[in-house]
Amino acid sequence: MASLGASGNCDARAAVSHLLERAGLKIDRDGKARTAYSLRHTYICMRLMEGADIYQVAKNCRTSVEMIEKHYAVHLKNTLDAAAINVVRKKAAKGKPKTKAARVDAD
Repeated sequence: MASLGASGNCDARAAVSHLLERAGLKIDRDGKARTAYSLRHTYICMRLMEGADIYQVAKNCRTSVEMIEKHYAVHLKNTLDAAAINVVRKKAAKGKPKTKAARVDAD
Protein backbone atom coordinates (compact mmCIF):
# COMPACT_ATOMS: atom_id res chain seq x y z
CA MET A 1 0.00 0.00 0.00
CA ALA A 2 1.25 3.51 -0.80
CA SER A 3 2.44 5.48 2.22
CA LEU A 4 0.93 8.69 3.49
CA GLY A 5 3.05 11.83 3.72
CA ALA A 6 3.23 14.16 6.74
CA SER A 7 0.15 16.06 5.53
CA GLY A 8 -1.86 12.85 5.27
CA ASN A 9 -1.72 12.86 1.47
CA CYS A 10 -0.61 9.84 -0.50
CA ASP A 11 3.05 10.02 -1.48
CA ALA A 12 2.98 10.03 -5.30
CA ARG A 13 6.36 8.31 -5.65
CA ALA A 14 5.33 5.53 -3.31
CA ALA A 15 2.02 5.13 -5.14
CA VAL A 16 3.71 4.84 -8.56
CA SER A 17 6.27 2.43 -7.15
CA HIS A 18 3.50 0.31 -5.64
CA LEU A 19 1.53 0.23 -8.91
CA LEU A 20 4.61 -0.76 -10.90
CA GLU A 21 5.38 -3.50 -8.37
CA ARG A 22 1.83 -4.90 -8.53
CA ALA A 23 1.90 -4.88 -12.34
CA GLY A 24 5.25 -6.67 -12.40
CA LEU A 25 6.87 -3.69 -14.13
CA LYS A 26 9.08 -2.32 -11.34
CA ILE A 27 12.31 -3.55 -12.97
CA ASP A 28 13.11 -2.94 -16.64
CA ARG A 29 14.91 -5.34 -18.98
CA ASP A 30 18.26 -3.84 -17.97
CA GLY A 31 17.60 -4.50 -14.27
CA LYS A 32 16.95 -0.83 -13.44
CA ALA A 33 14.01 0.26 -11.31
CA ARG A 34 11.26 2.09 -13.17
CA THR A 35 10.02 5.37 -11.74
CA ALA A 36 7.45 8.00 -12.64
CA TYR A 37 10.27 9.84 -14.40
CA SER A 38 11.15 6.80 -16.52
CA LEU A 39 7.49 6.52 -17.52
CA ARG A 40 7.53 10.21 -18.50
CA HIS A 41 10.66 9.62 -20.56
CA THR A 42 9.03 6.67 -22.33
CA TYR A 43 5.87 8.67 -23.01
CA ILE A 44 7.76 11.60 -24.53
CA CYS A 45 9.97 9.37 -26.70
CA MET A 46 7.04 7.30 -27.94
CA ARG A 47 4.97 10.38 -28.80
CA LEU A 48 7.90 11.80 -30.79
CA MET A 49 8.37 8.50 -32.62
CA GLU A 50 4.65 8.56 -33.51
CA GLY A 51 5.20 11.93 -35.15
CA ALA A 52 3.43 14.02 -32.51
CA ASP A 53 3.92 17.76 -32.59
CA ILE A 54 6.91 18.53 -30.34
CA TYR A 55 5.28 21.77 -29.14
CA GLN A 56 2.16 19.89 -28.01
CA VAL A 57 4.26 17.22 -26.26
CA ALA A 58 6.18 19.98 -24.45
CA LYS A 59 2.92 21.63 -23.39
CA ASN A 60 1.38 18.33 -22.21
CA CYS A 61 4.47 17.50 -20.17
CA ARG A 62 4.97 21.03 -18.83
CA THR A 63 8.44 21.37 -20.24
CA SER A 64 10.13 23.27 -23.05
CA VAL A 65 10.85 22.18 -26.60
CA GLU A 66 14.51 22.87 -25.82
CA MET A 67 14.47 20.38 -22.91
CA ILE A 68 12.79 17.73 -25.06
CA GLU A 69 15.35 18.22 -27.83
CA LYS A 70 18.24 18.12 -25.35
CA HIS A 71 17.16 15.25 -23.09
CA TYR A 72 14.68 13.11 -25.00
CA ALA A 73 15.02 13.52 -28.75
CA VAL A 74 18.74 12.73 -28.47
CA HIS A 75 17.77 9.13 -27.66
CA LEU A 76 15.89 8.93 -30.94
CA LYS A 77 18.57 10.27 -33.28
CA ASN A 78 19.29 6.81 -34.72
CA THR A 79 15.60 5.99 -35.00
CA LEU A 80 14.10 9.14 -36.34
CA ASP A 81 14.98 11.94 -38.71
CA ALA A 82 14.76 15.16 -36.67
CA ALA A 83 12.69 16.79 -39.41
CA ALA A 84 10.03 14.11 -38.94
CA ILE A 85 9.39 15.00 -35.29
CA ASN A 86 7.22 17.97 -36.11
CA VAL A 87 5.28 16.59 -39.07
CA VAL A 88 1.53 16.14 -38.94
CA ARG A 89 0.56 12.86 -40.54
CA LYS A 90 -2.45 12.60 -42.81
CA LYS A 91 -5.00 10.04 -41.72
CA ALA A 92 -5.30 7.04 -44.01
CA ALA A 93 -8.57 6.58 -45.87
CA LYS A 94 -10.83 3.97 -44.32
CA GLY A 95 -10.48 0.51 -45.78
CA LYS A 96 -7.21 1.22 -47.55
CA PRO A 97 -3.89 -0.37 -46.50
CA LYS A 98 -1.52 2.04 -44.72
CA THR A 99 1.79 0.51 -45.77
CA LYS A 100 3.36 -1.17 -48.75
CA ALA A 101 3.59 -4.40 -46.74
CA ALA A 102 -0.12 -4.22 -46.03
CA ARG A 103 -0.86 -3.79 -49.75
CA VAL A 104 1.29 -6.82 -50.58
CA ASP A 105 -0.49 -8.91 -47.93
CA ALA A 106 -3.87 -7.85 -49.30
CA ASP A 107 -3.06 -9.18 -52.79
